[in-house]
Amino acid sequence: MLISEKKQKDLEKKGYRFAGDKLHAANKICHWTRKSIVDEGTCYKEQFYGIKSHRCLQMSPSVPYCQNKCLFCWRDTEITKTSWDTDDYDDPKTIIEDCINNQKQLLCGFFGNENANPKKLEECVKPNNAALSLAGEPLLYPEINQLIEEFHKQDFTTFLVSNGESPEKIQALEDHEPTQLYLSLDAPNEEIYRKVCKPQVNNSWQKLQESIELLSSIDTRKVLRITSVKNLNMTHASEYAKIIENSDIDYVEIKAYMFVGDSRNRLEWENMPKSVDIQKFAQDVANETSMEIIDEVEKSRVLLLGDKKPRKYNN
Repeated sequence: MLISEKKQKDLEKKGYRFAGDKLHAANKICHWTRKSIVDEGTCYKEQFYGIKSHRCLQMSPSVPYCQNKCLFCWRDTEITKTSWDTDDYDDPKTIIEDCINNQKQLLCGFFGNENANPKKLEECVKPNNAALSLAGEPLLYPEINQLIEEFHKQDFTTFLVSNGESPEKIQALEDHEPTQLYLSLDAPNEEIYRKVCKPQVNNSWQKLQESIELLSSIDTRKVLRITSVKNLNMTHASEYAKIIENSDIDYVEIKAYMFVGDSRNRLEWENMPKSVDIQKFAQDVANETSMEIIDEVEKSRVLLLGDKKPRKYNN
């Protein structure tokens, strides 16, 4: 069994719902999906990229699989496996169908909420953006390319987040591009990377650099994302900048670590940057690159670096 019955129940208590019956794919309603339905705010991705928060499906095809055990990760890293160790897995259509049904069931309570926006209430059970970022490393799912294709066939946009530890899978995306590809750049050098991301595989920093180099072969919007942890990785702006300047990317997201989930067992409240901290760090990085700060969502403590505003997807 990929996940023990106890761990499965723990995840379900936290709002996860598994898709298929192999216990490797799941989705969960995002905080901002709930907020958006009652018009109390939206995810920063709606402001930056036009993705409608109330129609976003937060999911992962590989919940128990990841090569890293990042200190800032909100999930339970005790269940993490570093490579796919079975040929028994659910197919993309099953995963998508079950995730959509899960979404409907998890949101059904809003239909009795007098504060719910009627139009959003109608649309929220028909998600049209898949955020492949809930937990684990999506690229480790053996049929990740087919999953992306199937989402697109069903008129979804796809935002895929990768740790960059599978450069061969990055290269294989060349003909199966997600709508937007994120690579996590959570350290300016190997020493800090090992301290913050706790890689469980050999040559992890080198693999990440190889994945960044391969981005030039991917024809989609590409973003480097820095999850910024105070007193750990908000240093060496010039080293971050060197990586950024030598990569074929469109944007950099600099986002504050939030003291939530299982990360609270590894870090302290003081590791969560304040707005002023994240703004200064973003400016320090921008000053060393050809990019500028072009947008900010202060409530989410996230800033966007680039040379022009992103084209927004019409959802």
